[in-house]
Amino acid sequence: MNVPRNRAIGATGVLAAAALTLSACGSTPAASTTANDKSAATATSAADLGGMDALVAAAKKEGTLNAIALPRDWANYGAVIDGFTKKYGIKVQDENPTGASQDEITAVTSRKGQSNAPDVLDLGSQFALSGAQQGLFAPYKVASYDQIPAAQKDSNADWYNDYGGYISIGCDARRVRECPKTFADLTKPEYRGQVSLNGDPTKSGAAFGAVYAASMANGGSYVEIQPGLDFFAKLKRIGNFNPAFATPTSIEKGQTPITIDWDYLNVGYSDAFKNKGVDWQVNVPTDGLYAQYYSQAINANAPHPAAARLWEEYLYSNDGQNLFLKGYARPVLMDAMEVNGSLDAVAAGKLPAVSGSPAFPTEDQLATAKKTVAEKWAQTVS
Repeated sequence: MNVPRNRAIGATGVLAAAALTLSACGSTPAASTTANDKSAATATSAADLGGMDALVAAAKKEGTLNAIALPRDWANYGAVIDGFTKKYGIKVQDENPTGASQDEITAVTSRKGQSNAPDVLDLGSQFALSGAQQGLFAPYKVASYDQIPAAQKDSNADWYNDYGGYISIGCDARRVRECPKTFADLTKPEYRGQVSLNGDPTKSGAAFGAVYAASMANGGSYVEIQPGLDFFAKLKRIGNFNPAFATPTSIEKGQTPITIDWDYLNVGYSDAFKNKGVDWQVNVPTDGLYAQYYSQAINANAPHPAAARLWEEYLYSNDGQNLFLKGYARPVLMDAMEVNGSLDAVAAGKLPAVSGSPAFPTEDQLATAKKTVAEKWAQTVS
């Protein structure tokens, strides 16, 4: 079952202190090179090293990949890590699996030049953007780079999205007579006291996304999130909003029978609870479409630069992308793989239907929306 990562909105790094205690250990190994003396640390593609065979050989020589903040039960990362190790024989050291994006950035900046620095990063979009602006990432184009939609990658290849999902409405059909399919449905009187979020929108990425999606459903935009706040104020006023944070336990006990959350988490609950008396159904609301994807980046000072680049090649291969899909996350290459016939159709068939393509707010729009929510959420539901 997927369990939400600690991806706090505007986090300052709750676990940063723990990360810093490890920052004084070791020094960076000698720069990795291929048989023809080409440096992996400066390679912007496998071709720069002489091709995939040369990259694989250099990565195997390094033998280790330093990852950070990758829970095994999030987006099927356990299978991804195991698949990479099985294929290449490279050990993946995954530090602080429940860490946040800010913890990853802190580890990069505080451990520069040290052997325990992260090689690769899996980040929320705003952290990918800011990290690139700080020059923390190494540009690298995976073999499938050109197939990644333009809106989901950096033009310099400093980062690119890997997987994500849409805000969705999950519902226990054994406790709710008719499950809601839109934000407008959530205002119906039969849902009194039943509509929950999985956290505080000032801290939780999924809960913040729910407010953003509600805004889109009620005439708002990426710049103007106030209609989303007004929507939840209305749910509170009419008695439909349930202030209890939705968790796997609260869902199983029937305490939060309707939950607004990422679709890959909600679909994961469907599997997890099917033998526990919960018929968890999931719909992506047609009136409030909002998606968020996570981004990959390579540390510009990665202690294992060849392994870091090979990891990215694996994630964006058919195998890696389909493994994300089996964890109910939508791989960034999903459309391209569907066209070329490499998509796992069975796994794709388990996802809720979506009408339209994802769009994404700019960093400035996101910052404005977060500021508004931070200032007004408490009074919205008080």
